[in-house]
Amino acid sequence: MNVERILLDETLSTYTRHLQPQQTSSNSNPWHAQSLAHGAVGTALFAIERTHRGEAAHAEAHAWLTHATKAPISAVDSTGLFLGAPALAFVLDTTGHYTEARARLHECVLTLTRRRLRIAHARLAAGELAAFHEYDLLYGLTGLGAYLLRTAPTSSTMEQLLHYLIALARPLPYNAHLPGWWVGHDPETRPDPHGGHANFGLAHGFTGPLLLLSKALLRGLIVDGHHDALTDMCGWLTRWKQPGDRGPWWPETLTRAELATGAPDQPGPARPSWCYGTPGIARAGQLAALALRDTTLQDGFEHAALACLTDPNQLARLTDPGLCHGWAGLYQTTRHTVRDARIRELATHLPVLAAALTHQAQDLPASSGFLTGATGVALALTTAAAPETPTCGWDACLLTD
Repeated sequence: MNVERILLDETLSTYTRHLQPQQTSSNSNPWHAQSLAHGAVGTALFAIERTHRGEAAHAEAHAWLTHATKAPISAVDSTGLFLGAPALAFVLDTTGHYTEARARLHECVLTLTRRRLRIAHARLAAGELAAFHEYDLLYGLTGLGAYLLRTAPTSSTMEQLLHYLIALARPLPYNAHLPGWWVGHDPETRPDPHGGHANFGLAHGFTGPLLLLSKALLRGLIVDGHHDALTDMCGWLTRWKQPGDRGPWWPETLTRAELATGAPDQPGPARPSWCYGTPGIARAGQLAALALRDTTLQDGFEHAALACLTDPNQLARLTDPGLCHGWAGLYQTTRHTVRDARIRELATHLPVLAAALTHQAQDLPASSGFLTGATGVALALTTAAAPETPTCGWDACLLTD
């Protein structure tokens, strides 16, 4: 066994000891535990994955889930895949247990999704600009669709949601230069007097819907306009792909002023993260190309991913080990990109990324949470330590799986 593998195993053991149920958060907010991003419901995923691998008893996961459900489960319109009833429904589905609770939560999520779709269509009919919360992965309809793709892919609710995402991909009826996913606020969700922005990120932007539509098509779930929507969204990625010294990259956002000039103000690639950077965007484009059966398009996105992995300046921008914008997210995303890649050279970078993740993970994150804390790091380390992909499907909530 080489030195890097020994260090990986030792690091994973440290995280396993750290993420025992007795280390539950003391956060005073009773709904904090229902946050998939930061709370106990997200931390349960590590215990669930370990249970599926035969490395832990189910009691460990049960303890985290008990902590997550101390307060009444929220299903208000501000909940989504990463908060409240949908978050708990997703996590319980990965366990294979809790049949009655899963069924009740599932009906709750179906009702919530239909209600959110009605609100979204009313907004579309009124000619108003969208907001992150309406359609994004973390709290919007894309996240609810990620759950339904796993649990009820052939349901009428899933079909309605796909129709909505296709409507979202069309140009606005009163401004053909703006797509339906253009949001009316700034990237921090503050009111924007300059007319909002286009967001390229996977967590909040249009690459989340692109991933969901692509994965649905690859599974044979096809609705009217499906191919056109994927083609149009890939067209945006092709139009705004920027040339760089080490390879292409995409801006994180575009304002109306940048749209008018035809060039982003962003001077170069940002950090290569899951949430906003080239790895997540390239994975979305890769899956869209697979769904469209366009090998030329696929090669272009895979070359962008490869250029990112071979650019020391981009990699140097990663300063934490987490899933959202750190090494864990880069490793997990690349692992799946490699699985479907035509460009075999991508696979040679996985050991390098695993080693970098291991070294970055030596300092335990302050938070135990999933998206930016120790749980997400531990899960990516688990993936790096095993030849098979995740067994419980925990990273389906990231959509890059």
